[in-house]
Amino acid sequence: MSSQLALESRIGSTQSLSKIFRAQEMIASAHIAKAREAAFNAKPYSDTISETMVNLVSHVHGVDHPIFRKEKNNNHIAVFAITADRGMAGAYTSNIIRQTENLLARLDDQGKIPQLYVFGRRGVSHYQYRSRGMEKSWEGNSDHPSVEVARGISSALLDAYMRPKEEGGVSELYIVYTEFINLVSQKVRVLRMLPIELVHGDSVPESLVSSVNLDPQRSSVNPLYTFEPTADAVLDTVLPRYVMGRIYECLLTSAASETASRQNAMHAATENAGKLIKDLTRRLNAARQAQITQELTEIISSADALKKNKK
Repeated sequence: MSSQLALESRIGSTQSLSKIFRAQEMIASAHIAKAREAAFNAKPYSDTISETMVNLVSHVHGVDHPIFRKEKNNNHIAVFAITADRGMAGAYTSNIIRQTENLLARLDDQGKIPQLYVFGRRGVSHYQYRSRGMEKSWEGNSDHPSVEVARGISSALLDAYMRPKEEGGVSELYIVYTEFINLVSQKVRVLRMLPIELVHGDSVPESLVSSVNLDPQRSSVNPLYTFEPTADAVLDTVLPRYVMGRIYECLLTSAASETASRQNAMHAATENAGKLIKDLTRRLNAARQAQITQELTEIISSADALKKNKK
């Protein structure tokens, strides 16, 4: 009897969880189209401003600007990880954290001092629990990032990059985020956003995407530029827009990836819950049949015993 009560309790709790999983899947399904559209709409702007930065940097000569200059005596590096605020998204946040840890370990091996910036409650909780220091963190609306949030993050990161070493500045800026490819495929990327370095796409390792890749076939036809009033003034104006655009695009594609991961995870969880309910129901029916058989056996045995006594 106790076994049947335990099975009935497990079936009831699994059914309740299945309803929660199904509701979360439906919510993610309703949001994924909008998140995907926002990510795809932001990508052309991000690509255009990146290409503009390529053209500007490739035609600037004799200018010592932070946009493409790396302080040789500054080994402090900023690492910005974009995680999720909520769970139930499968391995979304754990993949980000794993790639971030790999990047931090690689920087440590190179003798550099990484400074960690984290967006998303799950990532912040992970590093707080492990007593890992964070320069700054942001929480809230990881699946619906706003322009204001992106502006605040870009301002903090750009301020850290522009400060000199004596004031706690950094010489490089990396972003770890999840690129939305399609509904079933999302890939963790590491982007070195600053300083900008012109490299060929084939020379970039898959695990480390450079901030800007220069296509050699297009570089020969890039237009020449005249900077007014000065190249420094132009770069000072364009740099915040570049950082803001790239960070906002990373937040949007990460939001789409988070929603898609949650939809896939909840769909799999709903199916697994259904299979578990069927298995528990079979076990419950078998336990009931065994109990009925035992009761019938006891009744028949008692009847036989009474007949023998009467004789």
